[in-house]
Amino acid sequence: MISVRAFSPVAAVLVLCATEFLAAEARAAKLSPPPAAYAVVEEIYSGDAESAIDDARRMQQEQPEHPLGYLLEAEALWWRIWCTSADFKWGMTDARHRPKLAADQHYFELAAKVSKLAGAQLKQHETPEMQFYAGMGDAMAARLYAVRGENRNAARSGVRAREHFLRARALDPELADADLGLGLYNYYVDTLSAIARVLRFFMGIPGGSKQEGIQQLEHAIADGVLTSDVARFYLAQNLHRYDKRYEQALAMISPLVEKYPSNALFQLARGDLLAKLGRKEQALVCYRAAESLAIRDPECRERVQQLVRASLAALDSSGDSAGQ
Repeated sequence: MISVRAFSPVAAVLVLCATEFLAAEARAAKLSPPPAAYAVVEEIYSGDAESAIDDARRMQQEQPEHPLGYLLEAEALWWRIWCTSADFKWGMTDARHRPKLAADQHYFELAAKVSKLAGAQLKQHETPEMQFYAGMGDAMAARLYAVRGENRNAARSGVRAREHFLRARALDPELADADLGLGLYNYYVDTLSAIARVLRFFMGIPGGSKQEGIQQLEHAIADGVLTSDVARFYLAQNLHRYDKRYEQALAMISPLVEKYPSNALFQLARGDLLAKLGRKEQALVCYRAAESLAIRDPECRERVQQLVRASLAALDSSGDSAGQ
């Protein structure tokens, strides 16, 4: 047992300094992905999921105990899932429903791997970065559960993700990437249907504020390291689908189309908004651009062609109605 007298003032100062250093490190840590991660993000949102998956797997081989490579592969897979699940209804392309497919298992395994690896590192040393990754693992599972109609699983995963994101923000209030998850949680929980609100009550799901969610998504867009583009897409979709704020949604999606003109889903989203605003010729340009893109995945390519045909038919129908 160490005596009080043996613990010298110098040692006490060193211990205090070390404690303050570790606390400061936990507070100040930021996302610091390697350069390869930025290239994968570029490939994902350019619509090249195949190249993104290959490069993400190389990252996994180089750093098998870090969650980022697995997170990026899951993100690339998600956009393939989103594309093949999308339909055109009420003047808008969106991924509204997907059956429970065996092919989705790998995506769930990747999401679980992200959570597991982040959790292992958190047991050794807590950082806002690893809290963010742990939250993203749960959030990734939640979004696929949601589109498959598995509401209870989506709610449980969403609540776990929220806890990690809140902890990340407590450690580092400037960690804008965590605001992607918090923003979507707050927005959706405050926009739930009556049935979902009853489910929220019985499951004890924490409430949220749509306005706060929008502000958090705007923070992720402005300052996020990995999440800026996806936050911009979802905010544009939400402003369109739920709030009917078409001009604001158009202003939100347009920079994505300009940055990633080879992404057919972004082109369709912009075309839908232009059509809602009565700018038929501009909408037609976006739809034709989506139609002409060379999409490597055959299932996604076929779905985009279907979506374009439905969008053009709706555009023609609106023009006929206007002329009557």
